[in-house]
Amino acid sequence: MMTIPSYLKGYEELYARDPRQAALQWFRDAKYGLFLHYGLYSILGRHEWVQYLEKIPVAEYEKLIWQFTAENFDARYIASFALDCGMKYVNITTRHHESFCLWDTKQTWFNSMNAPAHRDLIAELAEACSDAGLGLFLYYSHGRDWRHPHAPNNDKWKGAPRPQYDPPEPSYAYGDDHNLSIYIDFVFAQIEELLTNYGPVAGIWLDGVGVPLSYRTEDFRCQELYDMIHHLQPQALVSYKQGLLGTEDFLAPEYKPVESDKPVEICTTMMPNKAWGYTASLDGQHKTADEVWELLRNARSNGCNLLMNTGPLPDGSIDPHDDRVLREVGKRLKNEGFPGE
Repeated sequence: MMTIPSYLKGYEELYARDPRQAALQWFRDAKYGLFLHYGLYSILGRHEWVQYLEKIPVAEYEKLIWQFTAENFDARYIASFALDCGMKYVNITTRHHESFCLWDTKQTWFNSMNAPAHRDLIAELAEACSDAGLGLFLYYSHGRDWRHPHAPNNDKWKGAPRPQYDPPEPSYAYGDDHNLSIYIDFVFAQIEELLTNYGPVAGIWLDGVGVPLSYRTEDFRCQELYDMIHHLQPQALVSYKQGLLGTEDFLAPEYKPVESDKPVEICTTMMPNKAWGYTASLDGQHKTADEVWELLRNARSNGCNLLMNTGPLPDGSIDPHDDRVLREVGKRLKNEGFPGE
């Protein structure tokens, strides 16, 4: 008997013929998802780009790992919350630009298992989403990494590949010592882990597109990466923001819709000032239920999905304002259906 990922229940006939087409149809029907930006930046509470903006040296930033407890990160609560909000999928930052990993990766010690939390948060969320029938997308910072010695540097690449350190960051490789292929191999190995150790996922959601777009895109071996993803999990969808090669399964622009024959997902955040990770100074300024409703209306009237982000607090709990507001929107969706359709 064919086994089908829990989030694709109801798409069995199409799945038997073509798993990716079933996933694409499900994605179009899903309409609404929850985005979570959680990492070491959450501890500082000053924007997820805090390392870049404040030019915090790598060795100093690394010390934040010893404060990462995640004591109130509750995957089952998150899954239940997403369902109550009327959402059909969850997306979490497995590894943001800071390079801290929320899973038990074997490619680096810099992960949640080696923090005081000593937990594989991706394993917990994958199980909770599967049990709830939710799709799980795995955000991965591909083009931008502020820790790996061989990730793109500022000398060749644009798109904020590295903080503008002065003097230069000593842990980075420069000049002839720099070898991008070492970083790309690291990326492949990490994404292979995510696709082999956590059950069926809805997709890999890549970020940092401005970097490979800026110089020798082919060096990033992106089509090879997409092919590996589809080989390991035929139903898994691939996105890379507004698109890098044109072979992505869907587009995921920020804030505004784009026209495409492919599915489009608009991602936006509950916080103002383009903040995605927890930012303490913005408490009291998050979006209201009416504002979220209008974002849903705008997305659906343009035939787009909406991926709504909240930045969990340093302890991993959902921001209480966002929790209340998004539940309120969920109740309205249950009563009225999606606006703009």
